[in-house]
Amino acid sequence: MSHNVSLSEYLKNNYSRATAKAYEREILIYLGNMNEAEKAMYKDIVSYFGRLRMRYTNSKTIHRIVFSIKAYYEYLISSGKRKDNPAKSIKLRDKLSNDIQLQDLFTAEELESLLNKLERYNNLDYRNKVLMSLLIYQALQPKELESLTIKDINLHQGTIYIKSTPTTNRRELSLKPTQIMLFYQYIFKFRSILIKNKSIENLIVSQRGEAMNAQDISSHVKRIYGNRFPGRKVSSQTIRQSVITNLLKAGNDLRVVQTFAGHKHPSTTEKYKQNKVEELKAGINKYHPLQ
Repeated sequence: MSHNVSLSEYLKNNYSRATAKAYEREILIYLGNMNEAEKAMYKDIVSYFGRLRMRYTNSKTIHRIVFSIKAYYEYLISSGKRKDNPAKSIKLRDKLSNDIQLQDLFTAEELESLLNKLERYNNLDYRNKVLMSLLIYQALQPKELESLTIKDINLHQGTIYIKSTPTTNRRELSLKPTQIMLFYQYIFKFRSILIKNKSIENLIVSQRGEAMNAQDISSHVKRIYGNRFPGRKVSSQTIRQSVITNLLKAGNDLRVVQTFAGHKHPSTTEKYKQNKVEELKAGINKYHPLQ
């Protein structure tokens, strides 16, 4: 990596937009409170965390700060300003649960029922069915949907190419037979009616004819489908989690599901493999909490 890359650029290149923003904020606070942070040693950083414990009780906040500071020293290493990361071996006793709460997810049948929602405008009906089918059948993230272009769709081969993101690998996935005709109708008829600027290549466009970004897509799913199942929230995240969980429950190999989901590490996919005892316990805790 070039030694001229700024901290902000380094974070944006190595983390998602939201994570990079949060890390940069915590790093700037750290730099403002730690004298000669660039030369700090292990004991200095431990002392800093000791002071934080007096201010924060939320484990998530502390963990975020720890990861932020680790990222700062990784940046210094990459820019040639340090040869070691003094925060690398720091581990917190507080445990954060990364388990996926299976009782809040949806079966394949429930997910497919979301495709049956009728829209007032026929053009948007096709757009929404394309969008939702990519969430339900390919488990795409909003950021991946945002970057999709019509060139990424190969209707002859029945495949779709998904670009990499800071959290997922690039991959090529098969389309369902029902998607091929749906995509054909949308791309060659209804999408061309929606778009105002013919130079736009994004697959998913808004009612105004503009490219939809990840935030637009997430908000759309929550607004239109969020309360479809009482007690469970429909979102792009819970749909993706449901698809991955259902694939593992069906007995698919972990590595195959990892590739399908674009997970960079097997451990990410393994989070979806809670056993039945854990699932039952989570359900009891949710619906019958001890007073």
